[in-house]
Amino acid sequence: MTTIHAYTGTQALVDGPRGKDLRASRAAAENIIPHTTGAAKAIGLVIPALSGKLKGHAQRVPVKTGSVTELVSILEKKVTVDEIHQALKKATENNESFGYTDEEIVSSDVIGSHFGSVFDATQTEITEVGDLQLVKTVSWYDNEYGFVTQLVRVLEKYRAL
Repeated sequence: MTTIHAYTGTQALVDGPRGKDLRASRAAAENIIPHTTGAAKAIGLVIPALSGKLKGHAQRVPVKTGSVTELVSILEKKVTVDEIHQALKKATENNESFGYTDEEIVSSDVIGSHFGSVFDATQTEITEVGDLQLVKTVSWYDNEYGFVTQLVRVLEKYRAL
């Protein structure tokens, strides 16, 4: 899993010394900076069946917000692009957290999106490797507003208890 993530306030705005991490010393608004991510581990905590099965890294890029995640998977059975799209379209019906688009969007198109993630059907790819399939899916998200709206949804659930 790779997240291509907007740079954040914790990153340097100009090149300069910043501890032992040389990449952290580079200007965020001018560079693509490889970075760590806890997203793969977090998914394993939320979905125990996936614990230890995901690896992830991030690329911090010079955009103000609006990020994307590419997930490459090996599934238990062979699928088609259409089957993936049908399943994800169904999963997004009446779902306030997960959206679906077949439009050719870019990062700025998800700024202000209330969805935690918007599946991008234009980016789905399947690559055959021997008897296996590598399935690539892409989802966009507003790494600020989308995250906050998810937190609000959780708080609303707590309030309803």
